[in-house]
Amino acid sequence: MTGQGVHAEVEVVTGAGCRIGNMPQKTEEISSISRSTMPSEDSVTVDFTAESGTEFNSTEEVFHYDDKTVHRFECKTGTTPSCPCEFVESRGCPVRSFRTTENALVVQFVARDIRNLREIVVGLREQFPDVSLRRLTRSQEPEANNNLVLINRDTLTERQQEVLETAHEMGYFGHPKDANATEVANALDINRSTFAEHLSAAQSKLLDSILEF
Repeated sequence: MTGQGVHAEVEVVTGAGCRIGNMPQKTEEISSISRSTMPSEDSVTVDFTAESGTEFNSTEEVFHYDDKTVHRFECKTGTTPSCPCEFVESRGCPVRSFRTTENALVVQFVARDIRNLREIVVGLREQFPDVSLRRLTRSQEPEANNNLVLINRDTLTERQQEVLETAHEMGYFGHPKDANATEVANALDINRSTFAEHLSAAQSKLLDSILEF
């Protein structure tokens, strides 16, 4: 069957294992990040753009324009299993793009189908403390003409609804974010881990309503 792919954007709160995430420079100094995998050489090349004059360890300056410089570094695949990008690619889904936010990485990729996406999200949540599905676009057959989906909010508990509504109202799902997980958790008078648990459970229930498994 064709047309079953899913374009996903996932935010992973982590710095461990990711070379970009571990760079001491402020994340706003780094932009236009891209990855390319070389199967024949079993390596990944990463390019990113930063203000000219900003120094990074073990990177090569490959291009200059205006006041910007494109930096490049390479790493062997399989050497950073705690990197969200490498985790996604190890599941057979090349990372299309990724960017940094405050203490997090936002990774875009296309999963083969819904089951593949769910396996990746579940696997990420087993490794990282806070994983959010920010955007989801499901492939449509050319003749598809009905995009209406019934969302059953009754599957959510009152607390899960409150968490979603508060996070949305405070701008947690925006880009850039107007509030981080700690701020939303404080507004709800719960700790960050409890907020993450409620948010994850609510998102999973909504995905079950939206998607066909």
